[in-house]
Amino acid sequence: MPNRPLVPSLDRRGVLRGSLAVSAALSLPAVGAAAPAFALSGRPRAAWGVQVGDVTASSALVWVRSDRPARMIVETSATESFRRSRTWHGPLLGAGSDFTGTTPLYGLPAGEQVHYRVTLADPADPRRTGRPVHGTFRTAPARRRDGVRFLWSGDIAGQGWGINPDIGGYTVYEEMRRLDPDFFLCSGDNIYADGVIEPSVTLPDGRVWRNVTTEEKSKVAETLAEYRGNFRYNLLDTNLRRFNAQVPSIVQWDDHEVRNNWYPGQILDDSRYTEKNIDVLAARSTRAFREYFPVSTLRAASGEGRMHRVVRHGPLLDVFVLDMRSFRNANSPGRQPDDATGILGAGQLRWLEQELSRSRAVWKVIAADMPLGLVVTDGATDFEAVAQGDPGQPLGRELQIAELLRYIKHRRITGTVWLTADVHYTSAQHYVPERAAFKDFAPFWEFVSGPLAAGQFPANALDATFGPDRVFVRAPDRANVSPMESPQLFGEVDIDGDSGELTVRLRAQGGSVLFSKVLRPGLVGQ
Repeated sequence: MPNRPLVPSLDRRGVLRGSLAVSAALSLPAVGAAAPAFALSGRPRAAWGVQVGDVTASSALVWVRSDRPARMIVETSATESFRRSRTWHGPLLGAGSDFTGTTPLYGLPAGEQVHYRVTLADPADPRRTGRPVHGTFRTAPARRRDGVRFLWSGDIAGQGWGINPDIGGYTVYEEMRRLDPDFFLCSGDNIYADGVIEPSVTLPDGRVWRNVTTEEKSKVAETLAEYRGNFRYNLLDTNLRRFNAQVPSIVQWDDHEVRNNWYPGQILDDSRYTEKNIDVLAARSTRAFREYFPVSTLRAASGEGRMHRVVRHGPLLDVFVLDMRSFRNANSPGRQPDDATGILGAGQLRWLEQELSRSRAVWKVIAADMPLGLVVTDGATDFEAVAQGDPGQPLGRELQIAELLRYIKHRRITGTVWLTADVHYTSAQHYVPERAAFKDFAPFWEFVSGPLAAGQFPANALDATFGPDRVFVRAPDRANVSPMESPQLFGEVDIDGDSGELTVRLRAQGGSVLFSKVLRPGLVGQ
């Protein structure tokens, strides 16, 4: 997200290091040390819960974290009784992965509820096991008529608003869990590695916001241990752990997983950092990200893992998860007449075009970690996203998006819908060539939602290059409105199995549907 103020008025009487400011209402794992101690007595424990990611019709990834070295064992069953089950022997969890591990499951039945439990076994004595941790998820349907429903949002623990025990923590996750979606798409900013969590914050109306604090959140993240601690922080919340045990996720990243508005090759001019090379910081964050999320990071030709991927969710839906961070060029005024790198990089753009052409799904959700036509600034002269405020023909990063939109039109690829978060409010934009300076594309919709647990901000200006019309927006009139002052935001996508219609609902915490739009399959210009 753009450079914006952090918290309005900080109580700086001291940051609690290595301890917690919590109420008895929150049940938290022990967090006194960055990594488990080896001299622990008893059996291995999985106090950080379980997660499932990148679920398809026949596969899934199961994640867990141990409190010591342990062997990960996963059992799956069609019933909670586990009378008939399959056993999957996972990796040995050790210090090299911060005692986290992921086990891939294959050959699962399509369109079925899968119950699973994860057991941690002592490597020295496999009969010595900890108490199993249970979870459940639905595989993607094999039949179109079964339909698909999922949620999306982003931006967690931003602008100094962390886990507040006085309001029950991240209660928005409990509301989303009760909606029982097929999966949750997190559109980036899963953490704020550059954002300190203070013990308390004074709100404009005089009320005091209290935070759960940890040592790793008392400064900006630079070391691998500090990035790991940032990813671990959100798992302190009971609501999130309960959500993870029931709802699988598709997770992408954006800037705050490393630092605000970062780009490859950047050298920081920021006194908070002793490590100034952003590529070093990004490598550490990437490692921690892959340790703490069950993500099917594919291997590129170079052998390096990559964040962008397609998650196929049955005949109705393919989710194209973009990485608009790792391959971008430097933030700039964005007026270049020729820009092959853009925001995706040349290789990722070719990959996306090819995968869109191959897709046979009715709907093709493009999960973008940044919006297209919203002007997101980086300082006084540079721009962070695609748009740069010039309403004329495409320039800078807009050139890459123009190429992609032209490709989609000329290849007659239907059913593309763009989803994003990042800007900390919710809105719906309809892009049509009649209003645009660049006209060689088919109309499409972009929906924005978030934050889940961060400050809300006023709406960004629109750039007319691709002709966006802001059909709906809900945003505050001042910067950094806390979760105690305004409901948190998420979106819902519901694809009907009979008609194939896709309904988008922009939601606010508390059960409100702020806006809804029904899209019909196969139509252009809706």
